[in-house]
Amino acid sequence: MRVLIAAEENAWGGMIQQFRHTLPDVEFTASAGHAAESLAGYDALIPGMAKVTPDLLKTADRLKLIQQAGAGLEGVDLASAKALGIQVANVPSDRSGNADSVAELGIWMMIGLARKAREIPEMIATRQLGLPVGMGLMGKTVGLVGLGGIGKALAKRLAPFGVRLIGVKRTADQAFAKAHQLDWLGNMAHLPALLNDADFVILSLPDNADTRHIIDETALAQMKPGSYLINLGRGGLIEKQALLAALEVNHLAGAGLDVFWQEPPEPDDALFQYNVIATPHIGGVTDNSLNGNVAGVCENLRRLRDGEEILNRWA
Repeated sequence: MRVLIAAEENAWGGMIQQFRHTLPDVEFTASAGHAAESLAGYDALIPGMAKVTPDLLKTADRLKLIQQAGAGLEGVDLASAKALGIQVANVPSDRSGNADSVAELGIWMMIGLARKAREIPEMIATRQLGLPVGMGLMGKTVGLVGLGGIGKALAKRLAPFGVRLIGVKRTADQAFAKAHQLDWLGNMAHLPALLNDADFVILSLPDNADTRHIIDETALAQMKPGSYLINLGRGGLIEKQALLAALEVNHLAGAGLDVFWQEPPEPDDALFQYNVIATPHIGGVTDNSLNGNVAGVCENLRRLRDGEEILNRWA
């Protein structure tokens, strides 16, 4: 069986090498460029961040499975895959350890922003004690935009900090709100109310037609002055120029970004002159998450090889 991986050989923290170790009888080809050109000769595709378009799918001559190494499938044309009889599956973030790892990074960003981490090296260099004066999390309001695996993992970990949790998701469910210790839960129409109320807004949504630029100039103006925005979802959730403008006038006190409009971002991007904590899309790159994703991917590849039912199918 031959599997094409839309990534470079050293991508994903050694995950590709773990695939080979787990399934030594499967041929894995890591090639970011080739995956954008042709799927001919492959039984399965691991797409990563690559776009799987109708034109690309037409090049497949024996492809049976598109298996994501994680949860995100927004780059895969599910309808076209289904029409061609190609199965599509992922590894749900709340089962792989990915959601837990991303939530931990989000809380680290919150604490770093609240404690003015960017100013600390200067205080050390100038021998100043007792500075900077930070913000405590207890009693602050955290708005969770998206309450899938990552949002739920954030709620679970943030509650012990003594914060007030509010959230929006596609459908409001009061039983869900109670189970996850949310002070209130609305649907996406209630996003302006959340933005106006929260000291920290954390995004953990996919990027699709409904969520693209969900945080634009209007939404940023609705955010509380001096609040913080953290994006753990996808870069396209935020309109970049609007974010730059909000940081320039200090309407936002800062931002935490693990995802960007262009990945990797340019090191000299104007964004980095502001109070921004940036990480290179590493939210899910931990030992726990990598092991969980490898196990999920390899289980489905084994099932494909052995003619068994594929798990976590989307198409």
